[in-house]
Amino acid sequence: MSDTNDDVVKPFLEVLAERKAEDVVALDVRALTSYTDAFIIAGGRSNRQVSAIGEHIRSEMKKRGIQPFSVDGLEEGKWVLLDYGDVIIHIFYEETRRFYDLEGLWADARRIDVTG
Repeated sequence: MSDTNDDVVKPFLEVLAERKAEDVVALDVRALTSYTDAFIIAGGRSNRQVSAIGEHIRSEMKKRGIQPFSVDGLEEGKWVLLDYGDVIIHIFYEETRRFYDLEGLWADARRIDVTG
């Protein structure tokens, strides 16, 4: 993932847009951690929507030949985490997102343009 071309996150952002994920934020965390290059943080208005977004991402990326290393939280729908190695996706129910405030925790990370 280069500083000027954030192609690694683009396929994930496209899939998130298909399910109308809200308040999507992408962070370049390479300078801050060694276990991933980017976080994508998105929201849903209900537990059902959060789970549906997570399922959609998993399904669509599988069609592209990309499998996650792990998936957590699909059944509860409060915080779905999809770990694709270079990209980790967090999909939150609104209240849970405010509580954990990952954007605040990773405030030093460079924001990646999600408007695409």
